[in-house]
Amino acid sequence: MQGNGTDWGTSIKRGLVSGTTASVASTAALAALGKRDSGSAVAPVNAVSHWFFGDKAARQERPTKKYTLTGYAIHHASAVFWAVLFERVFGKLLDSRQARSVLPAAAATTAVACFTDYKLTPERFQPGFEKRLTTPSVAAVYVAFGLGLAAAALLLRHDD
Repeated sequence: MQGNGTDWGTSIKRGLVSGTTASVASTAALAALGKRDSGSAVAPVNAVSHWFFGDKAARQERPTKKYTLTGYAIHHASAVFWAVLFERVFGKLLDSRQARSVLPAAAATTAVACFTDYKLTPERFQPGFEKRLTTPSVAAVYVAFGLGLAAAALLLRHDD
């Protein structure tokens, strides 16, 4: 891909970092908002594991290896997937190290991820945390994800 993108190798390396940052930021939001909305900080993360364990996952209130670790692994892998695409499509733009360029790129990636998650993806493979959060809280999780992408993109290029 030419234009604003970068090669796949660089995109994957940077995407692992920015995806991890976005995953941690959005998981922190899931925990805080889950505690507020449903009384359990881990319930939204557990709900993500519905990919493997069905609707029962969304009813899990406590941290467990089965639900919490599986839910986090899915969430993290999804964050890295979107981050690699973010780096691939916008890499050269991100190299500008300008927040005025990085933030809209992160917002666009986040919007596409959210649209894909809820409009293009079968319910069985949607995130699942929406079963334990209010709609404004789901939006806040996506904002945290986008800010994580942007922060990592800027920090990765700080010394370039």
